[in-house]
Amino acid sequence: MEFKGACVLLGVLLLVNCSFQQKPAKKKPVKKAKDTAVEELQKQINDIVHELNMLKEQQALQNVCLKGMKSRDKCFLADAVKKRYHAASEDCNALGGVLGTPTTTDENDQLRDYLRQSVGPEEQVWLGANDMATEGTWVDQTGSGIAFSNWDAVSSASPQPDGGQAHDCAALSGAFVGRWVDENCREEKASVCQFNIV
Repeated sequence: MEFKGACVLLGVLLLVNCSFQQKPAKKKPVKKAKDTAVEELQKQINDIVHELNMLKEQQALQNVCLKGMKSRDKCFLADAVKKRYHAASEDCNALGGVLGTPTTTDENDQLRDYLRQSVGPEEQVWLGANDMATEGTWVDQTGSGIAFSNWDAVSSASPQPDGGQAHDCAALSGAFVGRWVDENCREEKASVCQFNIV
């Protein structure tokens, strides 16, 4: 009888020991599958939102091009409201563009003709070129050096740019047949925004 009791006790101890050694079944694979599914859905939502924003941007750009002037891979849109250079730049940025900077003679001539019709034949219009950072080093709105310029070296009293530290911002002059002049950035002028076509 004692032997039977010892065997039963040993059996019970073995069962208890086995039950402690067994690990409960993990439920993580189900949770992990749910997490993966949620991540995939979030990625799809993000992709749809990105595509929607791109479509909105393209539609807005088409409207800009219809209202303004298209030249190769960009559009220009004149703003006849006179304002200081920095305000004009901020307004262009708010629309998704920058102050315009022609990069070829042909583009400058097209821009001159467009601006003369939309702003006025004698007006000066802010361009996106300035030498605020380093006097005499003209850069565009992205901070890149300008490869093309159309400074007025003939029509004005002195060759442009001639303003030194007082004149750090470039303007296209309708009166000087599309030539550029450097002006004080605090003056109020019309402006032209540039939008790159994607």
